Amino acid sequence: MTLSRRFLKHALYIASAVSVAVSANAHADELIVSAAASLTNAFKAVSEVFEQQHPGTKVLLNFGASDALMQQIAKGAPADVFASADQKAMDKAAIEKVIVQASRKDFAANSLVLIVPSDSRFAPAALSDLAAANVKRVAYGDPASVPIGRYAQGALQAAGVWNAVSAKAVLAANVRQSLDYVSRGEVDAGFVFGTDAAVMPDKVKVALNVPTQTPISYPIAQVEGSRHAADAQAFISFVLSPAGQAVLAKYGFKPAH
Repeated sequence: MTLSRRFLKHALYIASAVSVAVSANAHADELIVSAAASLTNAFKAVSEVFEQQHPGTKVLLNFGASDALMQQIAKGAPADVFASADQKAMDKAAIEKVIVQASRKDFAANSLVLIVPSDSRFAPAALSDLAAANVKRVAYGDPASVPIGRYAQGALQAAGVWNAVSAKAVLAANVRQSLDYVSRGEVDAGFVFGTDAAVMPDKVKVALNVPTQTPISYPIAQVEGSRHAADAQAFISFVLSPAGQAVLAKYGFKPAH
């Protein structure tokens, strides 16, 4: 657990540095979008198309764990749009009054998967296999601050193995760090979203498709006090549009339920 805490502390430091960098480099014509780490590849592509359709507007992307991004915004970090990997992080943003509630919309759905290194011989038939003595380390996001961790915890509790597996946890600062742990063979298995597993098909393989207690849905909203409200609304509208949804689909995201 000491190792995972060190990685977590380092990742949070990086997230803070990213926020400072975004603040320092923001200009009048730049739209700042803070988005869940699992959206990294998809939102880079979405932003490229959006910029083509909105000449003169530059999109600055800030990726990280949904809760960490929300906390950055609540503490005054500049942002115009917030996209979360679960409803709880967006609910917290609403409670903190950092989003325009009327602008909140669900825009995508995802799935929870258990992955193992591509060369691993570990082939679990069920989540209960993670409780086996030969499984030493399992990666997932910290449930206190990372949506993938909350989804994983719910699934493990439903399977009756939360206590056994949490004792082997390597907590990740975000879902992409969980993916990295597995891809480097530093853990026996890890929980990520289905779209994340598809990013590294040569380094990880899906061992199980895991049912979740609640649907995995992604909400997006305009940040309260945005200096680029019109651009923020335009970006949200584009994400929800057929063109935006087509880009998301290319990266494995499903339409919002």
